[in-house]
Amino acid sequence: MKVIVVGAGVVGTMHAWHAVERGHEVVHIEREAEARGASLRNFGQIWVSGRAAGEELDTALRARELWEGIGARVPGLGFRAIGSLTPVRNELELAVAEAAVARPDAAARGYKLLTADEARAVNPALRGTFEAALWCERDAAVEPRLAQLALREALLATGKYTFLPNREVRDVVGEHSVRDDHGDVHTGDAVVLCTGAALSGLVREVAGEIPVRRVRLQMMQTEPLGERLTTSVADADSFRYYPAYASPALDALNDGQAQDPTAAAHKMQLLMVQRLDGGLTIGDTHEYEHPFAFDTLEDPHEHLTRVVESFLGRPLPKIRRRWAGVYAQCVDTSRVVHRQRVRDGVWLVTGPGGRGMTCSPAIAETTANELGW
Repeated sequence: MKVIVVGAGVVGTMHAWHAVERGHEVVHIEREAEARGASLRNFGQIWVSGRAAGEELDTALRARELWEGIGARVPGLGFRAIGSLTPVRNELELAVAEAAVARPDAAARGYKLLTADEARAVNPALRGTFEAALWCERDAAVEPRLAQLALREALLATGKYTFLPNREVRDVVGEHSVRDDHGDVHTGDAVVLCTGAALSGLVREVAGEIPVRRVRLQMMQTEPLGERLTTSVADADSFRYYPAYASPALDALNDGQAQDPTAAAHKMQLLMVQRLDGGLTIGDTHEYEHPFAFDTLEDPHEHLTRVVESFLGRPLPKIRRRWAGVYAQCVDTSRVVHRQRVRDGVWLVTGPGGRGMTCSPAIAETTANELGW
């Protein structure tokens, strides 16, 4: 079988990976020299913690298993089974963490409530003031700016994979074929369009208006911290954002503790991961209304800096870079991904939202299973 994959972000690359793993030939087409969208502009977190029970959590757990296996074979993508800590500072936040630990699926997520001293034993860099912390053992991390490149190198080594950069697919031609902007037609037994946040043009032509929206975020990265941050770190605002934490305790938190005005205005949470070079990736914001701003704003970065410094008990290293990104998210956020047959033999897979890096191996595996690869 020959599979044509359009889009070299993490979702497209994982579709190529599963096709090659099953013995098929892959032609992988990317409109730029390499992917430059949300697949690179994220934390690189394999984030099980806050996933909704059911399909979303099942997908994340399966993806976590797949990432670990792939990471053992492709060290260059930087897989680390580091877990995460969410420090809490008062009784309202602690009650949400306690409710999470009491969930029926807490063991599957690797939840455990730690005292402040126990949390510092796990992550000694957290020298600031907090009362306790929610530990999630199943969370992990990869290097988002390296993962696709490392996977592609491994795919090229198989002899079953061809990468065609700087080609934008413009048309779906009949069954199983696409035409790029060089005028070349690529034909296979199956075509998978993994277009990320590009929802107009080709996607609108072949699928019409789909129930997927675009979301913009802001993030930043520091110079090296000078010590190890042994886990990912979140703050209690993540309780407000992720569906796993819904509970009467969360309702009480929302009623009794107003979110910081900057965090509320920008729909923020703290997520933080240390990169292999020692720098910290820190974010993020959420913007849903079009048209998106074209600039980045300082208030969210200043808020995140204050929160991080309060957990670390020390000044943040110099900011090395800031960026904005846009990802595609199903309007019904309970859906893991939008998967649609748009022509005979041609499938569109998009809209994983902020779950793309986490869930892409399992999303691609499901596509491969459903298409009978």
